Amino acid sequence: MKQSTIVTDSVWLEARLDLLKREKEFSRLQDQLTEERRNMPWRRIESEYELENSSGPCSLADLFGDCDQLLIYHFMFGPEWTEGCKICSMFTDSVSRMIPHLAERDVSLVLVSRGPLEKLQAFRKRMQWDVSWVSSLNSDFNRDFNVSFTEAESESGEASYNFRKGPVSAGESPGISCFAKNEEGEVFHTYSAYARGLENLMGIYRLLDIVPKGRDEQGLPWSMAWVNHRDQY
Repeated sequence: MKQSTIVTDSVWLEARLDLLKREKEFSRLQDQLTEERRNMPWRRIESEYELENSSGPCSLADLFGDCDQLLIYHFMFGPEWTEGCKICSMFTDSVSRMIPHLAERDVSLVLVSRGPLEKLQAFRKRMQWDVSWVSSLNSDFNRDFNVSFTEAESESGEASYNFRKGPVSAGESPGISCFAKNEEGEVFHTYSAYARGLENLMGIYRLLDIVPKGRDEQGLPWSMAWVNHRDQY
């Protein structure tokens, strides 16, 4: 590890106070952005998606449970896959135990993947997660939310991911979407994020970003090539 400049206590404190001023400026800007995110307009969901959970067929509205707000993490697990995406698994590791806390604030969190339900349930058991996981194998849900792509779409460069068209990998991509339900039972899409927009949800990066080595991803084939399933390190 490369060692930084060594200074006296007083010089270190001066540098830290200077950085604190900029951190507070960033926090204020982040608060403003968060408010704008919450005030995004809504769009009504008209499609009747045919999903499947452990109890059988279910709708998008069913995933809310007793809550009026729903977070869906688009977990990468294709129909032919034998295990879930390592990065999506790292995200789920960090949020699985949050379910009761989210419910207290009127939020349900559900994973949705195109993999068959029996595969999802087996992997969920292996990873010991306390989170609902639903299969969208027999619906257009993943395609409508731009997280699943065919070979033809990948090769054409016309696939839409992260709100723009361009080259994508065939198969699955990650994302998160937020929904709200009114008293009439109507479901609305309020927000989605993809690609680096998901970093704010990755608690491990918030920790790595404050240690001297940081994310330490330089020289890797791609930034998150180091990630593995937690039972495989």
